[in-house]
Amino acid sequence: MIYPRWQIDPLKKALTARRVVIISGPRQCGKTTLARQITGSDVNYRTLDNEDHLKVATTDPLGFLKHERGVMIIDEAQKAPFLIPAIKMVVDENPAPGQFLLTGSADIQKHPAVTESLAGRVKHIRLRSLSQGEIMGKPPSFLERAFAHDFPLQIRGFDKEAIIRRAFIGGYPEATFIEDPLGRKDWFLDYAETMLERDLKDIANIRRKDSLRILLHTFAAWSSKLMDLSGIGAYMELNRRTLSSYANVLEALYLFQRIPAWTQTDYQRVGLKEKIFITDTGLMAALLDWRADEVLLDADRSGKLIETLVFNELAIQTSLGRENVLYHYRDRQQHEIDFIVQNSRGNILGIEVKAGSRVSLKEDARHLRFFKNQLAPNQTFTGIVLYTGQDALPLEENIFAVPLACLWQ
Repeated sequence: MIYPRWQIDPLKKALTARRVVIISGPRQCGKTTLARQITGSDVNYRTLDNEDHLKVATTDPLGFLKHERGVMIIDEAQKAPFLIPAIKMVVDENPAPGQFLLTGSADIQKHPAVTESLAGRVKHIRLRSLSQGEIMGKPPSFLERAFAHDFPLQIRGFDKEAIIRRAFIGGYPEATFIEDPLGRKDWFLDYAETMLERDLKDIANIRRKDSLRILLHTFAAWSSKLMDLSGIGAYMELNRRTLSSYANVLEALYLFQRIPAWTQTDYQRVGLKEKIFITDTGLMAALLDWRADEVLLDADRSGKLIETLVFNELAIQTSLGRENVLYHYRDRQQHEIDFIVQNSRGNILGIEVKAGSRVSLKEDARHLRFFKNQLAPNQTFTGIVLYTGQDALPLEENIFAVPLACLWQ
């Protein structure tokens, strides 16, 4: 089965406008499958996982890139960063759009060997593990509907237990077909090990892989928390410079992501802590050796897992274009909102995530109310408490309690 991906239309559009398109994302998230959906008799496909292809690319880059017409798909392009200057040379001689489609399991332009920029020639498309909407064949409509206050009155079938079990499955296509929880956990652990052993060497020379493994587990435990390099460094006995470089490596492998703090001006953002998230909840649960039945009864773990699930859903929907940007909010007075989405018109969506099935206006919406009244009195602000109940309820003007499943239903 091939899941329909939301990025297929942006990909097709990009190939009509840019000379080079790069699909980047973690291994096994579906990049090759998406790329090969660009059909036609003039599509050239080459993978650098093939030793013969890699050898030719290494010894004769320009010869490897030569093709008469159509798009050339180069899979796992991070294995040959030296192709970037050759690609630049080819597309500068011929500015026609849609010449090269590259896929990479690591951010190729962060490779230390890449000194050339494809600025003005390239479109980057980030592919993540599957969203729940893609798994269920639903369109990405949550943000548009949220800004319009268009919520279904009721959604059944997605209580806390059902949502946690979905989070344990995660979104890697192959893992979604593994029914046995222990078999799926083994798949995720093997996957993480393969990333650190196989893909790591393509972008960095890390000798202390044991420290990198510990850091990945630490980020899984800290998912949904503020990035605190000092605290993590003290725990791992690593200096800040080494820890920062290791974190950059894991981010380049798309295993975790940071989201910036929302501020009223760009200058205020300097020095504010980012929030960190593991980029797949199934991987997170496997790394932390969690069991679904235990997490269901643990408020801290279920809260972190469900907030990470919401992050991944929002990150996918905000990455589909330049219309929406994802932030978090926290100030010195401890006002905190899990997610802020701001669109290109300046409208703001504040989202609090609650693992429980009941919502209290006084407790669960107090930070949304503060933000609406103090920080966005002259802007269009919508506050949402996502919870595991089944009814959409107005809490006060422009603040709503909404079933968490509204993200994909």
